[in-house]
Formats: sequence, structure tokens, C-alpha cells
Amino acid sequence: MTPRTKEQNEEIRLRRLAQIRVAAADVFLEKGLTLEIRDVATKAGLGYGTVYHYYSNKGDLLHDVLWTAMDRAGEWIDLRTEEQEAAADSLVAAGTRLLKLWAKDHGVYLLYKLAADGFQLPEARALPLAETFRREVLLPFAAVLERGLPPGSGETAATASLAAGQGAGGEGVRQAELLLAALAGCAGSPLRQGTLDHEAADIARLLLYRLSERTRWTLEGVRAE
Repeated sequence: MTPRTKEQNEEIRLRRLAQIRVAAADVFLEKGLTLEIRDVATKAGLGYGTVYHYYSNKGDLLHDVLWTAMDRAGEWIDLRTEEQEAAADSLVAAGTRLLKLWAKDHGVYLLYKLAADGFQLPEARALPLAETFRREVLLPFAAVLERGLPPGSGETAATASLAAGQGAGGEGVRQAELLLAALAGCAGSPLRQGTLDHEAADIARLLLYRLSERTRWTLEGVRAE
């Protein structure tokens, strides 16, 4: 039998890591922080020793799941021109994209759920996650709520003012946190039942249309002061 090349071994390693992370996110949704490495191995259809070879403890595994999810966490914040006829409709479209992302990628949902709960993890791991989530998700989303601007690749004037806590920034970030936490709470049950992808648009419309109007009124009131 021809030995595998270095490239083939690396491909297998990356594929196995992805398999383990997907299983870990699913187990976490079922068991929370009580999950064990053996639970993940069973879910992934792998031997305990195989998973333990990559992750010797559940803290490292969860840490890897969350940081991998962070790479995809903000891809839904994309308010396209054709969707901007009404602010509420635009926000519903964005919320639908987020819910569909969660239906497909449970690791990203796990990241948002832990963010809504304040990242109840050891401080050394919680702080970098919280800071990155704020920078890459909360501030761009709050900028959309406050200014109606689609986020760019760099820091816009709106996100800069939010980060500095100027003007309506503090209120905008708080509104963004509340909206995302509400979505995460509503998504939990259909996600576990496997129906979230089909229900995404209805959930987003039910939750975000009215809330987005209230957000607009709140922010306009803050600007007027």
C-alpha cells in the first residue's frame, strides 16, 4: 500500500477536526457545559482515543469550536441595496439570513447563544471572545441599526463612533445585543427540532419587524436630544 503524502495527511487531519467540531456543537446544544469528550466521539462516530488525540479536554474543544465559528459569525450582516426600501424589511431579511446560517452551522449558533449569556467561560478565554464578537458582529450590526449603512471591510465612521461610545452608539449596541439575544432564544427549539431553516423567515418577521420599528424610534429619539 502506497504511504500517504504529507498533503494527504494534512487533508485528513483538517477533515477530522471539522468533523469533531460539528459533533461538539451538536452535543453542546443537547448537554451544555456538561458534555464530555466521549459524548462528542459518539456523536461524530469516532473512537474516544481519536477525538482525545486532537482534544485532550472539552475546554480546548469548545474554545476551538467558538473561534472557528467566529470566522463566519458576521457574514449575514449584508443589507443589499434592493432590500433597503424599508428599514424593517431590510432587518427581517438580515435576520432570516442569520437564522438560516444557524440552521446550517450549529457552531455559529453556539457562539451567539454564549454571547447572549455573557460568555460564561473562564475569564482568560471569555474576554478575547467577547471583544472579538463585539468588534466583528455587534458594532457592524449596531452601525446598520443606527445609520442604515451596510458595513464595509474596514471601520466606518459609524462603527468608530459606536466603539467610542459617542452619540447614540451606546443605545445602538444595546439594541443590537437585545435583538440578537432575542433571535437566539427564539431559534433554540426549532433548531433542535430541525425545522429552523423552514421557519427562519416567519421567525424573523414575527420578531424583528416590530422590534426594528421600535429600535428606529428609540435611536431617532436619542439623536433628537
